[in-house]
Amino acid sequence: MTQSFELPVDKRRNVLDPVPELLELNARAPLFRPPGGMPHWIVTDRETVRQILADAERFSSMPPPEPDGRKPDPHPGSLLQTDGAEHSRLRRLVAPMFTVRQMKTLEPMMVRIVAQRLDVLERAGQPADLMRHFARPVSGLILAEILGLPRDDLPELSRLGDHRASGHSPRRHSATSEYVGHFRKLVAAQRRDPGDGLAGMLIREHGDAVSDEEVAGICESVANGSIENTAETIALGTLALLCHPEQMTLLRERPELMDRAVEELLRYVSVVASVSPRTALEDVEIGGEVIKAGEVVSCSVFAANRCPYDDGAGDGLDIAREPGNHLALGYGVHFCLGAALARLQMRVAFAGLLERFPGLRLGAGVEELRFRLLAPQFGVETLPVVW
Repeated sequence: MTQSFELPVDKRRNVLDPVPELLELNARAPLFRPPGGMPHWIVTDRETVRQILADAERFSSMPPPEPDGRKPDPHPGSLLQTDGAEHSRLRRLVAPMFTVRQMKTLEPMMVRIVAQRLDVLERAGQPADLMRHFARPVSGLILAEILGLPRDDLPELSRLGDHRASGHSPRRHSATSEYVGHFRKLVAAQRRDPGDGLAGMLIREHGDAVSDEEVAGICESVANGSIENTAETIALGTLALLCHPEQMTLLRERPELMDRAVEELLRYVSVVASVSPRTALEDVEIGGEVIKAGEVVSCSVFAANRCPYDDGAGDGLDIAREPGNHLALGYGVHFCLGAALARLQMRVAFAGLLERFPGLRLGAGVEELRFRLLAPQFGVETLPVVW
């Protein structure tokens, strides 16, 4: 018989609280300036974060200058690092590919990929790594279909992505160059023969009005915001349900709660711990403090999403909760363009996983799980499961 492990009650919250200090900060003040005299603020309160993200007139998403005053290199096509008219132009180019209606047409493809990866997970034997055999491949394969990216590119992109995410990797800079190079090659191929994916759609619909650099940058932005974020949300969402067996049981008994469960898991795990920094364009008084022009603000989505609700409800996992205005998908003009995609992938992935493995359990002790917190992302390296 395969052994499984129950999480000790006193660890059920801690295992999914990557930075408990942020929650402590939030309890004291909505804005916090770290020691050291740096012109930097950390914001942890939900309403204050929402207020800053909604204020695109006074807070810029453009990367701030380097400490020596140098301007960072431009990123053509980046949806997260543009403001105003340029951001609106790029968003209008991409938006038709990510409507709810368009996602519905992609659902059969997602169901097929999830079923295939569940087969692979089952064949892997017990305990099997949900991250390796299911979460990462599902998000990668779906994105490859959406972008028109060859599936053979995915292992190399995953490897390069790991190097890029590591602040200590000696290969970080070269990996970034190679990673971007993959999308430039994709665009060059699509320019010759546009396919049905995002790159082909942009070239077919807009021709020379959109440059190769912009198409490559858009595809890279979508990949950055989808592959790892979706994989980590599927894995950590599964872990959250395994940590709260009563919630897992409720979802099995009431599958009509799936939409609410997806929203609650997005809020609870908050894999994008903080959104791209904002730079104040003028002095702004907010939360009882004055953020001066040129100062940088980091908004903690994780802490904001764990704020107690006005109705007195706690921040614990509750899949029957009335969906609130969580910030896991951003807010304001930079609200996640792929929100419908993320939600649909999670619905399909969780529904398939729970149906295939009604006895799903952790396949290792919680103390054996290896987590990673590489700003701005929180995730788990491996997630052994049995069934």
